[in-house]
Amino acid sequence: MKRIAAVIYPDEDYPMAAFAKLVEYCRGRGMSLAGVLQYPAFKGGDHRCDVVLEDLAFGHRTPLFENRGAGARGCRLDAAALAEVSARIEGVLDQAPDLIFLNKFGKVECDGGGLRDVIATAVDRNIAVTIGVPKRNLALWREFAGPLAVEIQSDDDDALERWAGNLLIAVEA
Repeated sequence: MKRIAAVIYPDEDYPMAAFAKLVEYCRGRGMSLAGVLQYPAFKGGDHRCDVVLEDLAFGHRTPLFENRGAGARGCRLDAAALAEVSARIEGVLDQAPDLIFLNKFGKVECDGGGLRDVIATAVDRNIAVTIGVPKRNLALWREFAGPLAVEIQSDDDDALERWAGNLLIAVEA
């Protein structure tokens, strides 16, 4: 069984509901979870980087954007905040959760940083991972993950639950 599930979604259409449903499904079956869920920082926010990451282990919320003023252009990702989130997730991996959720394989990961080390550490420790992958990053994701990941479309709730159910069977075995 592939222990990484890449949740593929249309660019700019982050699958927040699919991840929330999968978290509920896994928790309902007693799985231990770690990682983060992504939420918009503001209602009606117009920047895709204006997000907050919620830590599944502790509930801590980290804004992942820099406030650079009204005239700022481009992505406002706060690299220091992302590094803090990454370190927090890595610390929880010592507790060997059944599954970690990572919000997305974004531009920073495509460039070799961000949550890539968390994914590698989880794989080394045989901890399952689910991560969002926007279609624009799919080729670089495939280059990174190779044959280790299964790809599931974000609107296929049944496939996500089947993958998690198979994971639970493997954990209990």
